[in-house]
Amino acid sequence: MEFSLSDEQRQLQQLARDFTRREIIPVASEYDQKEELPWQVVEKAFEVGLLNVGIPDHAGGLGLGMLDECLIGEELAYGCMGIYTILMASELGITPLLVGATQEQQQRFLTPLTEKPSLAAFALSEPNNGSDAAAMHTTAVLDGDEWVINGTKMWISNGGVAELTVVFATTDRQGGHRATVALVVPRDTPGFSYNKIKHKMGQRASLTSELVFENVRVPKENQLGGLGDGFKIAMKTLDKTRIPVAAGSVGIARRALDESVKYAKERAAFGKPIADFQAIQFKLAEMAMGIETGRLMYQKAAWLVDQGQPHGFESAIAKAYCSEMAFDAANEAIQVHGGYGYVGEYPVEKLLRDSKLNTIYEGTNEIQRVIISRTLLK
Repeated sequence: MEFSLSDEQRQLQQLARDFTRREIIPVASEYDQKEELPWQVVEKAFEVGLLNVGIPDHAGGLGLGMLDECLIGEELAYGCMGIYTILMASELGITPLLVGATQEQQQRFLTPLTEKPSLAAFALSEPNNGSDAAAMHTTAVLDGDEWVINGTKMWISNGGVAELTVVFATTDRQGGHRATVALVVPRDTPGFSYNKIKHKMGQRASLTSELVFENVRVPKENQLGGLGDGFKIAMKTLDKTRIPVAAGSVGIARRALDESVKYAKERAAFGKPIADFQAIQFKLAEMAMGIETGRLMYQKAAWLVDQGQPHGFESAIAKAYCSEMAFDAANEAIQVHGGYGYVGEYPVEKLLRDSKLNTIYEGTNEIQRVIISRTLLK
């Protein structure tokens, strides 16, 4: 077993760490308060090579592996999970093309994303179905050589500003997952509109949208895979992209620990730093235990992806464990900070708000437990 990183991976990690401290941490609170997507951060991420890193080299990208992507993700989420979600959700939008597109489709759709700061999006959830992904109401009807899409998608990260969105629709509402199709919809397609979802609890720097499709027409060649392959492509995508959520959760927990250690050394009570009290020490120890075990789990799952091995069981464990661990770490960080942790003067209250979404999106943690238990009971 080998646990060390390659020289290239350490360089990527350091690049992301430096970028986070220089470009993300200084603006994280501002954009959280404004509830705006910081486009200048996206532009700078593109400039240094941290945007859309999973695009394969034959389409003009870096072709980084899942472990590489997760090492970057842990560092970016340390600065702001909301800003990291912008970049992570773009990788989510790209992944269906890695899973289900031909090489020609990958070059046609992904190469433009390497030429300027651009985002992708993944549109599966709807107002009345989230975890029940096969029960979608958005329809796709074949009219000659074009698909005509009608319906609404909900909770879509980067929705409306992404250059391309992979939309999952049904060709027969009674057909279940066997009737689903995955279609690439360019941003400027007529009939395609979006509404920003406001007043989110956390991750406010990322754009979350409702997408509306009114007789949206896309060419048949924008279809990924065959008829009925949409659900399979979506599930294979999520099996992979849950792992970067786990990595981001470890980043949140690391920030919670670092802020807590710093504060505990500075804050005095009863004539000495609170770091001298065992009650505080145990909280810090619990955070460290969670971070170390969570990192090992997400790295194992990412390694399995890069080796081309089955990974759904491991990615579900990583996502559920790390996201809950991060929430617990942020909650304990607030306890360490006391009253100051409850207000925005220190970043720990934002860590708690941001971490909660990690237990919900890309499959709730209840769904992760379904996946884990089904594997055990096969």
